[in-house]
Amino acid sequence: MPAKQIAILGSGIFATEAHLPAIAALGDAVQLKAVYSRSNKSAAGFARDAQAILKLAHALDVYHDEDPAASLDVLLARPDIDAVIVVLPITVQPAIILKALAAGKHVLSEKPVAPNVSQGRALIKEYEAKHKPRGLVWRVAENFEAEPGYRVARRVIEDGKIGKVAFYNARVVNYVDETSKWYNTPWRTVPQYQGGFLLDGGVHTVASLRMVLPSALKTVSAFASLAKDILPPHDTINAIVQNADGSHGLVELSWGAPTASRAALAGNNLTVTGTDGWLEITRADGVMRIAVRTVTRDAHGKPTGEAEEVHEEREVGIEREIAGFLRATDGDDDGVDAPRSTLIDVAFIQAALNSAGAPVDLVELAKV
Repeated sequence: MPAKQIAILGSGIFATEAHLPAIAALGDAVQLKAVYSRSNKSAAGFARDAQAILKLAHALDVYHDEDPAASLDVLLARPDIDAVIVVLPITVQPAIILKALAAGKHVLSEKPVAPNVSQGRALIKEYEAKHKPRGLVWRVAENFEAEPGYRVARRVIEDGKIGKVAFYNARVVNYVDETSKWYNTPWRTVPQYQGGFLLDGGVHTVASLRMVLPSALKTVSAFASLAKDILPPHDTINAIVQNADGSHGLVELSWGAPTASRAALAGNNLTVTGTDGWLEITRADGVMRIAVRTVTRDAHGKPTGEAEEVHEEREVGIEREIAGFLRATDGDDDGVDAPRSTLIDVAFIQAALNSAGAPVDLVELAKV
């Protein structure tokens, strides 16, 4: 099929450091034609980076809010642009998503699906009522959903290698200070949305649980707090979760580590324990490692010890999610990054932030 011609809306760190290399890896399947940012300086800088990374003969067309002749509306009116990737601040994205869909463009928007459940629900309803019937595709770029490593872990569980899932643990502890490039993004420094880094980054962990566990997240009971004054409104969640099949787990999310060593030595991982074994997922240097330990038994079924197998998968979620999105625009939809699925991730964070120890029904909260 001919290459899809796309534009990127947003020119920040993640657009440059994550999306551009992923687009480069896709080769001739896609042509990046234009960039939009609120400022001409930012958009032009991204265009230069794109030309170098993608080895383009000509710079991208640049659009921004400083000139009506080069506005976002002008970009979206271009008939040669098939789709847009939206990599803008969380609070800005819903309106831009709808604007792009109304202009007839397919949309891949960065996670989370929306700043809160009510906005996400409204977005999904409008998309499904007005734009999906026109054949337009909207996907949410939750790269953890597309990571091969989590799919390997899911297959291990589905194949029965660890028996019936009984319980699980997910731990993410991060260190952020005033020198962090992420902290110094203005919309993250003073977040105008619930949870701060917990929403921005925590949805990844929830997505990984969705991908790995065989049963849906059902109920969460949690406490949220602020451990580090520079990261309001909250930077830490400790949650107890029950799944539809009765399994349960502990989820620890924090961006409030007081020192770098607290994060480095936290043992960030995802473990799933079953009746016949357990698995551990760790991430380092762009590689996901899935260690599976299973009970070994003699001819009479008596436990004799344990066996280990290890799988390693390179982290290519962003590349895979873009490729899957492009295929979906051609009618080959694998269901990855569907907005309804990613709404559960926002519902989890929202529930945990407001639970104060009381159980919250995630299924009901995320209902569209």
